[in-house]
Amino acid sequence: MKKLKHLTIMLTSISVMMVCIWGCGAINSDESSKSVTTTQEITTEEPTTEPPFEPTTVDIMMIGDMLMHMGVQNSGLMSDGTYNYDHLFTHIVDDVQSADISIVNQEVIIGGIELGLSGYPCFNCANEVGDGLVKAGFNTILHATNHTLDKGAIGVDNCINYWETNHPDITYLGINKTAEDKENIYIYEKDGIKIAILNYTYGTNGIALPTDRPYIVNLLDEDTVVSDLAKAQELADFIIVCPHWGTEYTLIETEEQHYWAQLFSDNGADLILGAHPHVVEPVSWLTADDGSKTLCYYSLGNYISTQQKGYSMLGAMAKVTLTNDKEGNVTIKDYAVEPLVTHTLWGSGQMTTYKLSEYTSDLAYQNRVRDYDSTFTMEYLVNTCKQVFGDLYVPEGEAVGILSE
Repeated sequence: MKKLKHLTIMLTSISVMMVCIWGCGAINSDESSKSVTTTQEITTEEPTTEPPFEPTTVDIMMIGDMLMHMGVQNSGLMSDGTYNYDHLFTHIVDDVQSADISIVNQEVIIGGIELGLSGYPCFNCANEVGDGLVKAGFNTILHATNHTLDKGAIGVDNCINYWETNHPDITYLGINKTAEDKENIYIYEKDGIKIAILNYTYGTNGIALPTDRPYIVNLLDEDTVVSDLAKAQELADFIIVCPHWGTEYTLIETEEQHYWAQLFSDNGADLILGAHPHVVEPVSWLTADDGSKTLCYYSLGNYISTQQKGYSMLGAMAKVTLTNDKEGNVTIKDYAVEPLVTHTLWGSGQMTTYKLSEYTSDLAYQNRVRDYDSTFTMEYLVNTCKQVFGDLYVPEGEAVGILSE
């Protein structure tokens, strides 16, 4: 019995041990299985999408000739003996300051009082004219005109020194301090859009360029223009050319202007903003030899002057909006013309320029140009705009004509 009992005890012990071993093995197996399951879990990420492309817009405006006859210059003489020309821009400040690029054709040199203020035929004006332009909001000043050399090289030097000393952030174009400066292409940039602006004049009223400084003013020379446009195409997405050209007092562009406009277009210009004729001229599209389009404002007329004909009191503001696409192409989104009227009154701070849409028959009757040209009336101004600008002009104070190509 003892032996049998002992055997039974041994068998029972062995069975218990096997159960324990099996049980422990099962537990370990489950934990191992759980561990494998955990390490094999797959994580997924949310798909990413690029934000939609948002185009950039660039607003450009330009006014025509700042033709500083002595009547205009004297209007800036204040009672305390100082000069101030803020009154010239009162009615367009909002347009100037809301644009990204605000251009003015500064017809006459800013040589300063030290050279003596003078009007036609050899102009020179005070530094305060430039101060007025800057305060109004202009940031791009065109100086390549037929009056650039009216005071010789010293007038140009004084002008350059004025801008660089008093308003170094303002861009002046068309005149050059060095030969290297003449080779540079000005580029305006906004949000990656690069815009080149070039400025030339047909001549300098027979005044010869300084023999030691033939680069002092940009002239309309075909080889130079073609070379400059080639450089601009390498540097910019959009090219603006501002030529001082044409025949004075003609309300239609000339064949010579057609020639130059086509040359600009064929060599990469996208927008042409013209000045010099002292009257407004049409706005039209040109087709380049590669099929691309160029918008041309042939002449914006005078912004300010004391000329004595009604048609020279009518100027215009060019307004152009550019946009880009996701491929990087920059094109004209829309464009407009805003007719302007010089309002001539004698006396300190009296002379100014209005938008035609804000001008009235009463103001027209008060305008001193009627002392010389009695045909100057609101009807005359409206009819001239219809004649020159066609469908781009909407009369009687309605919304300014805005067209897309």
